[in-house]
Parts: sequence; C-alpha cells; structure tokens
Amino acid sequence: MARNTRAKKTPEAPKVDIGAEIFASLRDLEKLKGIPVDYMVERLKQALTNAYRKDREDHRDVPAENVVVDLSEKGLFMHLVKTAVEEVEDTAVEIHIDAARNLDPNVQVGESVTIPVDIQRFGRIAAQTAKQVVIQGIREAERGMVYESYSSKAQELLSGTVLRLDPSGDIFVRIGQGNDASDAVLRASEQIPGETYREGDLIRVYVLEVHRANRGPLVHVSRTHPNLVRRLFELETPEIADGDVEVRNIAREAGSRSKMAVRAVTEGVDPVGACVGPRGGRVGAVVEELHGEKIDIVVWSEDPCQYVKAALSPADVISVTLVPGQKACRVIVPDDQLSLAIGKEGQNARLAARLTGYKVDIKPASQAEEDEEA
Repeated sequence: MARNTRAKKTPEAPKVDIGAEIFASLRDLEKLKGIPVDYMVERLKQALTNAYRKDREDHRDVPAENVVVDLSEKGLFMHLVKTAVEEVEDTAVEIHIDAARNLDPNVQVGESVTIPVDIQRFGRIAAQTAKQVVIQGIREAERGMVYESYSSKAQELLSGTVLRLDPSGDIFVRIGQGNDASDAVLRASEQIPGETYREGDLIRVYVLEVHRANRGPLVHVSRTHPNLVRRLFELETPEIADGDVEVRNIAREAGSRSKMAVRAVTEGVDPVGACVGPRGGRVGAVVEELHGEKIDIVVWSEDPCQYVKAALSPADVISVTLVPGQKACRVIVPDDQLSLAIGKEGQNARLAARLTGYKVDIKPASQAEEDEEA
C-alpha cells in the first residue's frame, strides 16, 4: 500500500535523557580506539530497535524499519510508523483511521502516521543496551586492530611462548604483548619432526596466515616452512637485510636438511661467505635454532648447468648436460662421489632438483663411458 510522504505534525514522543552521557563515551572511544561516533550511533540505534522489539511480545511482529530511533545529545526518542486504514488486518504495521486521527487530525487513509513510544519504562533497558553495545564495540575494535596488526605480519618471523600442548599434537603459542597479544596455532603438521616443547618454552615461528575468530585473530604458524630459514638468515646476515645478498630459493626437508641458493647483488660481495659468517657463526646460529638441521648454501647462477652443479654440493660434478625439450639434465659424477651426490635415501639429489626446478639424472663416470661405447 503506497504511503503519502507529505509532511505532518509529529506528536511529541517521550524521551529518555541518556544522550549526553552516551555521546561523551562515544567521543572518548573515538579518540582511544579510532571508532567513528557515527558508526557507533548506528550500532546503538540498531541495538535499541532490537531491544524494543524483544521487550514485549506484541512488539516482536513490528518490522525493524517501522521502529524509528532518534538518538542525539538532546536525548533518546522513539516512535512507530504505521499506515492508516479503514480495516486493520495487521496490527504490527496498520492503525485504524479513527485512532490515527487522534494522533494527526489531517491524516488520510493510506497515509503513514507516527506513533510515539512511551519509553519511560523502556529507559532502563535502553541504557543497559547502550552500555552493552559500547563495550562490544570496544572489544570488536580491539580485535579488529589486532587482526590488522597480525595480518600485516603474515610471512614474518615472530617469537612466542608455548601456552599449552593439545592432545591432537597441536601447540598453542602466545605471541605479542599486552593488547597486541594473540594466540597462534602450530599444527602438528607444521612442527619439525623430533622437536618437543613444554609450556613456557620460547619459540620462533613463521606466520602462515591470519583468520578472524570470535575471541580475536587466530594466527596459523609454522616451523617447517622454507621461509623460516630465509627469515632466520635475514636476522643473522646484515648483507641480506641490507640488500647486498639475495636469497633466490630454498628447498627444505624440515629437521633434516635444507639447501639455500644465494647471489650477490653488490659487486665484490661473497654471498656464501656472508651467510656462513666469521668462523661459521651466522649459519651456526640458524642451525642451532633449527636444532641441528643441516644447511647447504650454494651460489645461484643463470646458467642452469652451473646452478645444478652447485646445488649437488658437497658432491663433485664432472659435467651437467641439459635434456633438449625438457626441464631435465644428466649429471656425471666420479664413481666415488655417486653416493654423496645422491645422498641418503636420495635426499641430496631430491633437494637439488627442488632447488633448481630441474629433474636430475645422476650417473657415475664409469657407466657414462660404457653408455658412450655402447
């Protein structure tokens, strides 16, 4: 049913004088937490509307858009909007024309009329609702700021304290301090095999991703991600932090061995020597943090053959030949270097292939000679 929108004299609604106190709190909240006053006012209006509709059984059928809340520093006013009709079918949105003309003598059938809400008894509920909304707004703002803070720390290295060990094998870690503190989850699948922790232990973790949760952001962290090695070397190696040395790629089998390819950005800098450090102090610090995980540092090269040759260290390589039309290569090594090139259970060859992106076929020199003769 269409409504006439011509201006009418609205009967004065009773008011509850909570506006000044509420707005003072909202301005303080905006200064402390950065939450706009207008945003919180809309939240309050919505909450007050819902509280009014739930206050009495006969109000529950009233649509939210028919409840008008006027909240300002002058006070709190509320009224309902209904349509004047000759026969009332829905009391939630309609009012008989005779009753409507008691409120506005000029109202006509089909036009809307505003009905003041007596909120004197509703005032206590309104005040409590407003308080709850403000408190909830503060909590949401704090959670939002913490979420934004940790979202920006994704793919970074953080330190935390082990809170508890879950029977599933997951570890919960408290990272950050004060209002910025948050819980992080170190899944069993993201833990280095063989590592054990107790409550209260300090631990370094790599931030994988951040999710919103009811009690604040939930941070997923890892100890097995290859970038954990990258971030640790960035902390230990000034040349990487300054941009003189670049980490090109990392292949890792957490808890056992990693290979890291580096290159010099600045001429005259030894990239491998910078990462190893004086007397091996820098790489030693990373190995200690990873509880003895072996780390091979090699020089990255644009030449795939040279890159593969370096990636297979510590084994000596006689030659590397690319396979035409494939991202693969044939590698010839001295007979006494075959087991070293392949590694225990194929680990060295496997990591070299992952580091370079090339499939590696390793043969001893004696077999290569036989193949040529054949």
